[in-house]
Amino acid sequence: MKILLLGEYSNVHWTLAEAFRKLGHEVTVVSNGDFWKDYPRDIDLSRTYDKWGGMKYGMQLLSILPKLRGYDVVQLINPMFLELKASHILKIYKYLRRHNKKIYLGAFGMDYYWVMTCCTDKPLRYSDFNIGNELRNNADALKERVDWLNTDKEILNKYIANDCDGIIAGLYEYDVCYRLHFPDKTTFIPFPINIAPAICEEPTPMEKHGKTWPLRLFIGINRERSEYKGTDIMLRAAEAIKNKYPEKVELRIAESVPFHEYVEMMNGADAILDQLYSYTPSMNPLEAMKHGIICIGGGEPENYEILHEADLRPIVNVQPNYESVYEELEKLLTSSETVVKLQQQSRQYVLKHHESQKVAQQYVQFYLKKQ
Repeated sequence: MKILLLGEYSNVHWTLAEAFRKLGHEVTVVSNGDFWKDYPRDIDLSRTYDKWGGMKYGMQLLSILPKLRGYDVVQLINPMFLELKASHILKIYKYLRRHNKKIYLGAFGMDYYWVMTCCTDKPLRYSDFNIGNELRNNADALKERVDWLNTDKEILNKYIANDCDGIIAGLYEYDVCYRLHFPDKTTFIPFPINIAPAICEEPTPMEKHGKTWPLRLFIGINRERSEYKGTDIMLRAAEAIKNKYPEKVELRIAESVPFHEYVEMMNGADAILDQLYSYTPSMNPLEAMKHGIICIGGGEPENYEILHEADLRPIVNVQPNYESVYEELEKLLTSSETVVKLQQQSRQYVLKHHESQKVAQQYVQFYLKKQ
């Protein structure tokens, strides 16, 4: 098949592209590299926000539009797959619809159905937008509600979701929200992780050093989204644990760095803290887990159920509060054997459920099923 992947979140599309190519498909990735994260792409479509940025971006987009025709499959990372106003994106979407065979929408992150469903139906016990029946009122959550509800973005998302040939959710949470509204066209496919065989045989720091301390903690901070994602709370808990057990804990912090720097800083960690309000590990913790780094974050029962995983439980699941994070970190310090077991299960888990070629094959099956 000839496949076009438009936009990028956390290296999902580039990882898929590499796997599709190994399966014999022709693939083009067009994106801005997910802003400062600077992920790889075949055609760079980045916008600068200076005086002439909009004009230059528009001219660049017009120049590549003829290259975005004649594909068997077009997959959009999000309804806002370009750095344009939603009303302009709708015109581009209709162009893509006319000139390609099938279009699929990724449910991989922030969009209208995620915001609206978490704020109204509240199918999750907690999320980026609610804790139980109470709405979160931090600045980021309020901003996203204003941005997506009763706006052109809502109109765009509704149009694409209703018009496209299928919707692919990368996490349990997104699947729940879209399936409520589009049960017949929504499917869940796990996020893809590129795993070289040697990676799964690498010893973790604990294994290298004979199961001895310190416990090496790593946390990535997006300074613009820290409160929204809960990394502010997780960081406070990690710092408190480090202060209480200075000989047993090391803490490394990566703040808004490009992906290659993020990975370099993460290497050598025993555990990563990520996304307090999630049920499931997303791309960054999965990338860590393939190296045997424990994810401290979202590991709710629903995460394992949607994967039909009955045995492996590598994720240290935390509830969305400071006390839970602190308590789980302290538990890890009681047993280096537990740390090593979770590290080994982390590698097995990613290899079993997220290996990129296995995941890419699930995408291909879904594309063919809908054709």
